[in-house]
Amino acid sequence: MLLDPDVLANYRPISNLPFISKVLEKVVVTQLLEHLQRNSLFEMFQSGFRAHHSTETALLKVTNDLLIASDHGLVSMLVLLDLSAAFDTVDHSILLHRLEHVIGIKGTALDWFRSYLSDRYQFAHVHGVPSSYSRVSHGVPQGSVLGPILFTLYMLPLGNIIRQHGINFHCYADDTQLYLSMKPEETEKLVKLQTCLKDIKSWMSSNFLLLNPGKTEVMVFGPEPLRDRLDHMITLDGISLTSSLSVRNLGVTFDQNLSFSSHIKLVSRSAFFHLRNISKIRKLLMQPDAEKLVHAFVTSRLDYCNSLLSGCPNNSLRSLQLIQNAAARVLTGIDKRDHITPVLVSLHWLPVKFRITFKTLLLTYKVLRGLAPSYLEELVIPYQPNRPLRSQNAGLLVVPRVSRSRMGGRAFSYQAPCFGTSSLSRYGRLTPSLLLRSDSKPTSLKKLTVTNSVVPVTIMDRQIIILRGSSNR
Repeated sequence: MLLDPDVLANYRPISNLPFISKVLEKVVVTQLLEHLQRNSLFEMFQSGFRAHHSTETALLKVTNDLLIASDHGLVSMLVLLDLSAAFDTVDHSILLHRLEHVIGIKGTALDWFRSYLSDRYQFAHVHGVPSSYSRVSHGVPQGSVLGPILFTLYMLPLGNIIRQHGINFHCYADDTQLYLSMKPEETEKLVKLQTCLKDIKSWMSSNFLLLNPGKTEVMVFGPEPLRDRLDHMITLDGISLTSSLSVRNLGVTFDQNLSFSSHIKLVSRSAFFHLRNISKIRKLLMQPDAEKLVHAFVTSRLDYCNSLLSGCPNNSLRSLQLIQNAAARVLTGIDKRDHITPVLVSLHWLPVKFRITFKTLLLTYKVLRGLAPSYLEELVIPYQPNRPLRSQNAGLLVVPRVSRSRMGGRAFSYQAPCFGTSSLSRYGRLTPSLLLRSDSKPTSLKKLTVTNSVVPVTIMDRQIIILRGSSNR
């Protein structure tokens, strides 16, 4: 969508960086990340621009907490904060002070960062005529390798401010979400949330960050009878924030029941739109090219954050499966009355339900091998019996008790151990390699089996092989 060129708010500065600058920045980023990791300086609940972190892991943590709270009969309030032009308002003097006194960068290294940020200029170029040059004292270079990391370090104090109020939160770059669970009668906790918002607004103002109250959204989750009793509104800068029926959170649409029905509808509409366009030019494309288009515009939408749909009923996933079936028919040209399962087998495509299962299996394996965020590792607890048992070395996981299978049973902390993948923790010395292999017999999800060299998991007609890492002996 093209923005209106007559609206000045639609313009953003762009820094053109030479190639050698990006190479040098990559070297600095490698050393900086090593320093941050070694000294545990990262914000635990900041998932932006970090290895093994993603929007999916961030949303998985937030969704897990909301589902478990609902399972315990609590009502949760989620507040999505919106910043305006966050990367462009970073104050250089504050950033350098934070690098020195919080991150511990001193001497020549600090001088390098000061040189990197200073003596930058910008100008406007309209109809071939440039304006006068203006010194840049705010913002990190857009399109740089180092800029995103510097922004997350600039935002480090925000986490401590939120913790002082006992509010749960999660950040992804400049997107911040606060959530608080309570009993419907505990309305005094809303005052705590209100005070937290005021302190956040004050901190952002002092750090030249602009919080946009008009785009800040609020949503209430939990059992419907209890949810209806929490009709209080919170305010930000005098603007009343009423609860929305659905909100867009990091590309995923949340509804009050956490059924993701609204998200599935939007994904279906978008995927079918692109699939119709691909079908119009299908005859002009070779098979490999058509398959690339389908994966880029359709499959990517089906797979984005699909682990959040784990435990959803089959009738909710049916529309997503219809999309995959239609994509397979467009690629192969088969008639709509022909059976689709052999086609999916020939294309080596797992059905939607089992793609979700595979994503959960993969995330669980990463948690067990230390390849996932620490906040996900806290959700998967190894089983440790109080007395010696034959099962103590089986790599089992604790399955938490849930009182309402409809809500708590969909949480990642419940789904991960229920899939029976704990045996994966005993395998792999290095990062695992994942291979897909055809199987002659279509079957349902089978129990995990273990051999001496591989860990195979059969899902439908696909066998996922997780290879053991090579030994250093």
